[in-house]
Amino acid sequence: MTRNNQITANPGFFRFKKVNHKYLLTNETGDFIFLKESEFDKFVNNKLSLKNKVAVKLNKLNFLKQPYSIEKAVVKYRSRNNFLFSQGPSLHIIVLTLRCNHSCLYCQAASCAVDTKEKDLDKRKAKKIVDFIFSIPSKDIAIEFQGGEPLLNWPVLKFIIDYACKKNKTLKKNLQLRLVSNFSLLDESKLKFFFDNNVSLCTSLDGPREVHDKNRILFNKQSHKKVSFWLKRVFEEYNKRVNRKKNPYIYYPGAVLTVSRHSLKYPREIVDEYVKWGFNNIPIRPVNSFGLAKERWKKVGYSSEEFLRFYKKVLNYIISLNQNGVILKEAVAGVMLQKILTDKSTGFLDLRSPCGAGIGQLLYNYDGSIYSCDEGRMVGDDIFKLGDIEQDNYQNVITGSKTKSLCLASCLENNICDLCVYKPYCGTCPVDNYVIHKNIFVYPSLSDRCKINKGIFDYLFTLLQNQQKVKVLKQWIDKNELLKI
Repeated sequence: MTRNNQITANPGFFRFKKVNHKYLLTNETGDFIFLKESEFDKFVNNKLSLKNKVAVKLNKLNFLKQPYSIEKAVVKYRSRNNFLFSQGPSLHIIVLTLRCNHSCLYCQAASCAVDTKEKDLDKRKAKKIVDFIFSIPSKDIAIEFQGGEPLLNWPVLKFIIDYACKKNKTLKKNLQLRLVSNFSLLDESKLKFFFDNNVSLCTSLDGPREVHDKNRILFNKQSHKKVSFWLKRVFEEYNKRVNRKKNPYIYYPGAVLTVSRHSLKYPREIVDEYVKWGFNNIPIRPVNSFGLAKERWKKVGYSSEEFLRFYKKVLNYIISLNQNGVILKEAVAGVMLQKILTDKSTGFLDLRSPCGAGIGQLLYNYDGSIYSCDEGRMVGDDIFKLGDIEQDNYQNVITGSKTKSLCLASCLENNICDLCVYKPYCGTCPVDNYVIHKNIFVYPSLSDRCKINKGIFDYLFTLLQNQQKVKVLKQWIDKNELLKI
């Protein structure tokens, strides 16, 4: 646009929000820029000269209507959303059993007593599940074993690993095998079997003993002692095998934690526990109001504001540790930063549009039911059941009306989320929406998940205005993928 014989920057499409005294602008391809209030005022009122250095940067990031590079936008959009061009779900969660030897305060999986063997997956169904998984066109397959406690159904777990590995010798997929276990039933022969078959191992570690044993109750009150013993052995075996032979298929051990109300008092202690074990990644996850957690919400739950206060304390402490040479990143922030600071898509199924339910992951329950995702089997009814291993093939599941409805409900373009400045980086969860108000479409004002995501994004974009913090946050991203900020 020409104004007083001066060519000015003509604003294109963008979303904006004031973050820490500056205006944050984002566009559809995930580029962002911070503007001072005076710069923002000039830009939106067509008073910013096209020769101004701010206008030059806005042009480079495709924030101007003219010139606008559609070619650049297409390349960026495709790269950031390459999951849209995938050939089917790559994550396949198999529930070996609902039995569990723990009684966690926040259990979401409706676990049952150890002697309830009718809640086990049998070998016949297990074989059908593996055949179903390998029938999917995707070249990448990750099979994750969950429960209950999956080690309680050891014969079928071992059978699936053997059968999947044998089948893959012919089909040659990029196969990953993962076990999520409380580790209390591990033994040396099982440990050897997992490492021999390149199974990645992940356990639950909620923090030091006073936190972990309060949240994760074992009959003898020694859950932390058990997991500590086997974590030590897992790391010993990992280090031995990595040093002996450089094998890219031996995966670094992992751990996950769930933040309960009791955990809120221990932000530093929880981080220190992960540092003690040598983990380079710590996932700070809020408790979900599914299963037992919903019934015990007053005891285990909290508001989104309480969680965000805790999260900021944890993140600040982790950043200070990094500044003092300790290598550790917070997993959720790491995923968000990858979406903010790179043009690469992440494998995180919750922060994308549409979400990964049905099209990025599937869950196979102990009884052969096929669900949209892990959370989908926890709500207490069959709304997220997409099929059954006994009667449905992949084509039926992926083209079914429920799968299509979940895609529709989790497309941010279809609801008020499309107006949010964080839309290029975020995602919504139909399961969470359904649990809150019996509707798979999102109502942000009623969603703690939305409030928490916004709160974390707000804080990350505040930190990205501090060059000392930026130095640390950039270390959490592959330097070859980083964009200039």
